Amino acid sequence: MNPNPLTNSLNNTNKKNHLIPKIGVSGAADMGFLNEDVYLSAKEVGREITRQGAILITGATTGFPYWSAVGCKESGGISVGFSPASSADEHINVYRLPVDYMDFIIYTGFGYNGRDLLFTRSCDAVIIGPGRIGTLHEFAVCYEDQKPLGILTSKEWETGDLLKIFMEKSHRPNTHVIFDDNPKRLVERLLDMLPKEKKHLHAYKNDDGVGGSKGERVL
Repeated sequence: MNPNPLTNSLNNTNKKNHLIPKIGVSGAADMGFLNEDVYLSAKEVGREITRQGAILITGATTGFPYWSAVGCKESGGISVGFSPASSADEHINVYRLPVDYMDFIIYTGFGYNGRDLLFTRSCDAVIIGPGRIGTLHEFAVCYEDQKPLGILTSKEWETGDLLKIFMEKSHRPNTHVIFDDNPKRLVERLLDMLPKEKKHLHAYKNDDGVGGSKGERVL
C-alpha cells in the first residue's frame, strides 16, 4: 500500500487531480561553482514539495532541478520534466540530459528558451535556487506573468541578492515574490499564495460535497 497521500490521490479517479498544485524548480544545470551542500538543499526542496502535497515540475535537466527531482522521488512524489528536445533520443544524445527521477517527460522541441516558457507556464508556482542566465530567464518569465515565485536564499550563492537588484531596478512592483532560506517554510508560503482552490492538495469537501477549503479533508 502506497503511504504517500499524493500518489494515493492521483490513483483515485474520483479526486480532482487537476487541482493538485504544481511547483516548478529552477536552478543551475551545472553546479560546479557551488559547494556540496547545495545538493542537499536541492533534495530538500524536492522532498518538501512532495511532503506538502504538490507535484514537482522541472526543465528535465541536470544540476539543481535534477537533485530536487531526486528528493521528490525518494519521498514518493510525482516528478514531471519539460525537455528542450523533440524526442527521447535528442534529449539523451544531443542535449545530454537525464531521464532518471522523472515520471513523465514532455519533449517540447523548442530548445531551451521555448522550453522555459512552457515549463514555467505549466506551474502554479516556481522556486528559484542558485542559478545563472537560464535561471534568470525563467525568473523573468514568471515575474512578467505575475506567477508566485519563491526565492531560496543562502550564503552559499548570490542569486537571491541579484534578483533583489533586478526587481529594484525594474521599477515594476510585484507582490508575488517571496524570499526564504528554509525549504519547508518556502514551500508552505508559496502554497499559501495560491488561490483557495489550489491550496493544500485541495482534497477537501465543502458543505455541498464539492472540493474546496471547508469541511473534512479527504486524502
